[in-house]
Amino acid sequence: MALSARAALARHGDGSFSIEDIHVDAPLGAELLIEVKAVGLCQSNAHLAGMDLGLPAPLLLGHEVAGVVLSTGNQACGFTAGDHVLAALIQYCAQCALCLSGQEYRCANRPSTLRTAGQAPRASCKDQPVMQMFGTGGFSQYTLVHANQAVRIPEELPFAQAAVMACSTLTGAGAVFNSAQVAQGQSVAVIGAGGIGLNAINAAQIAGASKIIAVDLSDEKLELAREFGATHTINGGSGDAVAKVQEITGGGVDHSFEMISLQATSLQAVRMTRVGGDAYLVGLHKPGAQLPLDAMSDIIGPQRSLHGIYMGSSSPQRDVPKYTEHYLAGRLKLDALVARELHISQINEGFAAMKAGQGVARSVITDFS
Repeated sequence: MALSARAALARHGDGSFSIEDIHVDAPLGAELLIEVKAVGLCQSNAHLAGMDLGLPAPLLLGHEVAGVVLSTGNQACGFTAGDHVLAALIQYCAQCALCLSGQEYRCANRPSTLRTAGQAPRASCKDQPVMQMFGTGGFSQYTLVHANQAVRIPEELPFAQAAVMACSTLTGAGAVFNSAQVAQGQSVAVIGAGGIGLNAINAAQIAGASKIIAVDLSDEKLELAREFGATHTINGGSGDAVAKVQEITGGGVDHSFEMISLQATSLQAVRMTRVGGDAYLVGLHKPGAQLPLDAMSDIIGPQRSLHGIYMGSSSPQRDVPKYTEHYLAGRLKLDALVARELHISQINEGFAAMKAGQGVARSVITDFS
């Protein structure tokens, strides 16, 4: 039986969301019907809502999801009604060679987590299908998610903090722990001290990095970055950030992470690493974006490596329990990441504030009333 749900839909390709009532179908197969208790506002949602993706409108975005399982399909093993869960956008089949090697984030068969063309849509509005992005669709009071994308969480983990963990932590901390495997005593630079960047800074501190350099244009964000573990901060608008990083470290960092999806800062990330260093592009660049690298002086001569990272190379079933343990022990500062809790009707306001650089960290929708 379908449920009526209040949702925020992207219809116009201009980055805006409209509040509408949708119908959410009953769960089939390995699906979970989740009552959404919290969903984070991630900048990538605003990017996608403002792009022509060639997909039929309306789009149901929202991929930082936490809530309670209401019911399950007959193949959703390991979950039951009443479970507290978070849902992440990592879609994986658990059967291909990449999944079986522990690289679920590289799954070769992601569509297997979705319904087929012959099945009823998971969500609809005015008898028209609603495109549920990444299989999560968290900007809705209720949503259907494949069990592979969900992880049970303890009841002592607050929903707002769990929602932030579902993307911001998996991406930012995952880039440090999984992709770069930052070791004790190494040096790190993080460009962009928003929610994902702060998670990376926090993770670098937990990993025992000796120098953790935060780069941002906002002094407010840089101040917060120090609370999360940054040993040095650089305002990128006040001089040559690359030169300052090289001065602090005596030649460049072991690992640099670009979080804000710009050409200029991506080039900086490469050039602020040491000889033999590694740069990681974590932010979601626009389609067609290019980097004018000098192959000899930027890469070959200094023997640097440039890595494209998806979702922090994360395995949610492996990583979420680890991050939960860090949070409950006071090491992972998720409370400070939840900057504002919003009503679903405030979604456009929340994204506008994010675009204007107002506030820091994450805004989270926690009220669908």
